[in-house]
Amino acid sequence: MVTANNISTQNIWKILEQVTDPEVPVLTITDLGIVRDVKLNGDEVEIIITPTYTGCPAMDMIAMNIKMALIENGYHKIKITSVLAPAWTTDWMSEAGKRKLKEYGIAAPDKRFTIPADGVECPLCNSTNTKLISEFGSTACKALYQCNDCKEPFDFFKCH
Repeated sequence: MVTANNISTQNIWKILEQVTDPEVPVLTITDLGIVRDVKLNGDEVEIIITPTYTGCPAMDMIAMNIKMALIENGYHKIKITSVLAPAWTTDWMSEAGKRKLKEYGIAAPDKRFTIPADGVECPLCNSTNTKLISEFGSTACKALYQCNDCKEPFDFFKCH
């Protein structure tokens, strides 16, 4: 049983590194950089999270998945706090997370542009001969593109 005497923020971070994003399951919430802090208040664990977008529908599921992962590891007093400021930015994503996005077939955020009309590198064939199909992809945080070379559609994780 976990008590105030043996709670470790290091162990909690290791648990959080296993919690995946429900919309892009190859990414963990730590890859995304949405976990801002872990606080210990006696035997209570508080996890501070920031959504990628205000009103992101995945945040309720993420909070529940955090609680479930912590409960499975013996933590029972859990508080999830969502903060909007500072606003999440793709700068908070890990390099490993960006690599995982590309391997999954989603173009990783690129600070050279927010939503370019074309030129986003295709994660499938690496061509930059691409075109914007829609500013909104399968989720609000992605845009939909198509590669003019391999003809495949792909999502682009928007920068902000």
